[in-house]
Amino acid sequence: HTSPQSAMKRRTARELEILNLIARGLSNREIAPQLFVSGNTVKTHCSRAFDKLGAARRTQAVQRGKELGLLP
Repeated sequence: HTSPQSAMKRRTARELEILNLIARGLSNREIAPQLFVSGNTVKTHCSRAFDKLGAARRTQAVQRGKELGLLP
């Protein structure tokens, strides 16, 4: 299991961008056209970000992002 600090270091700018959009309540389907990527690409970034944050669900990922200071 990784520490929150290492999770923060390993996350990509795109993962953080998607985490911010999730925090604003957007679905994968809504995020994809905003970032000019496919729904599958959004899903992949979400999955990687969730893994790094130790989150199983979107709400958990947002909460962890806030706890780690990644989100306002």
